[in-house]
Amino acid sequence: MSAVPSDPSPGKRILLLGATGTIGRATVRALVGQGHEVVCFIRPQPDSGLTPARTTPLDWPDGVIVRQGDITDPDSLARQGRCGERFDTLISCLASRTGRPRDAWAVDYQAHSDALKVASEAGIGQMVLLSAICVQKPLLEFQKAKLAFEQELMASGLRYSIVRPTAFFKSLSGQIERLRKDKPFLLFGDGALTACKPISDEDLGAFIASCVTDESRWNRILPIGGPGPAITPREQGEKLFALLDQKPKYKHVPVAMMDVIIAMLSAAGRLSPQLRDKAELARIGRYYATESMLVLDPETGRYDENLTPSYGSDTLFEFYEQVIREEARVERGDHAVF
Repeated sequence: MSAVPSDPSPGKRILLLGATGTIGRATVRALVGQGHEVVCFIRPQPDSGLTPARTTPLDWPDGVIVRQGDITDPDSLARQGRCGERFDTLISCLASRTGRPRDAWAVDYQAHSDALKVASEAGIGQMVLLSAICVQKPLLEFQKAKLAFEQELMASGLRYSIVRPTAFFKSLSGQIERLRKDKPFLLFGDGALTACKPISDEDLGAFIASCVTDESRWNRILPIGGPGPAITPREQGEKLFALLDQKPKYKHVPVAMMDVIIAMLSAAGRLSPQLRDKAELARIGRYYATESMLVLDPETGRYDENLTPSYGSDTLFEFYEQVIREEARVERGDHAVF
């Protein structure tokens, strides 16, 4: 496919996948705020009583069109999502819900690959993809699936932006309830093995939306974090104890213990698909316990906060304050660990 001509004018027509998650909803709000027309293609919502036409579930902004269908079926995307209409850009905030290998390859790779074919055949000239910064060091199946599609997108000829965010606020807020129940804050190792520059849903949604018209973000892989310095798990715990006016109390989990659990589950998984999935989930937990969510310097092989771009104005510790004051809530979904 030939290169897509530059057209930075506002008011594009957007087809968006993954709009029901917190990042997807924030992206919808940002797109509408920037003057774009947005059509969301979502999984069927059987308990909502919605129709696959214009409607406003989940507090969609006025004017947003919501259509329902099977995101893993390219025919459904073409018939029920695109509906033969013209779109300028396909945006995906879609991700597998569990991270299990089968789900990862079905959604993180195959559903996206099929959507890319639908977009190409329909003449959609641009795709913005929400990926993850952890694909820099792909040791897990969901990372390999994401990376496989990234490579396919870059080779497609479409104008692309691949957004690789660091940690999310919701992923770093799971221990608030533990501390409220007077339980210790869990740390892997000494609590300083890893660091991240967390980004809020609203800031990330605004960044994703900006990729539609910001030429400096076209045909690039875009790692992105929130404002301020990188934060370790130990620093997260210290802040939460201070906000809750509690005496710090930690429980240290040795990484070696996680290795033993993974080895046992992996061995048992040869006979049980269910235990095989649990082994992969344990590997995911170990990965996040030992790998920083920062840009990996290819020259040194080390994570570097100075190479990790910052964006937005929301901070994790401000979010902690809002949650504790019950001015915000944590939507953690299927990826809850604690």
